[in-house]
Amino acid sequence: MTIVFAFLIGGLICFIAQLLLDGLKLQNVHITVLFVFLGSLLECFNLYDRLIEISGAGALLPICSFGHSMTESAVNYALNGNYFDIFKGVFASTSSGISFAIFISFICSLIFKPKG
Repeated sequence: MTIVFAFLIGGLICFIAQLLLDGLKLQNVHITVLFVFLGSLLECFNLYDRLIEISGAGALLPICSFGHSMTESAVNYALNGNYFDIFKGVFASTSSGISFAIFISFICSLIFKPKG
């Protein structure tokens, strides 16, 4: 049953993004920032964890999960230390993903030629 919910929740997130792209003529970067913000906002109200429990990878794979991860780790570091640890917390859980994206982008820039 988790597979069905993962498909439905992940598909719903992608459907909403496509509606925003087509209906409001937003750019991809606007959708990305909006979804990261929404993931952070849902984490503030402890709703994103429930969404992950229900749908699993359907909620973990979209970009909303990045906002969820940043907010969750920042809050955990702030509660366990002082408030300056918020910045350390944001990068503690997301640094591997950011590093991998930079590395793959570098490899792709070596392999492919840009259209000019």
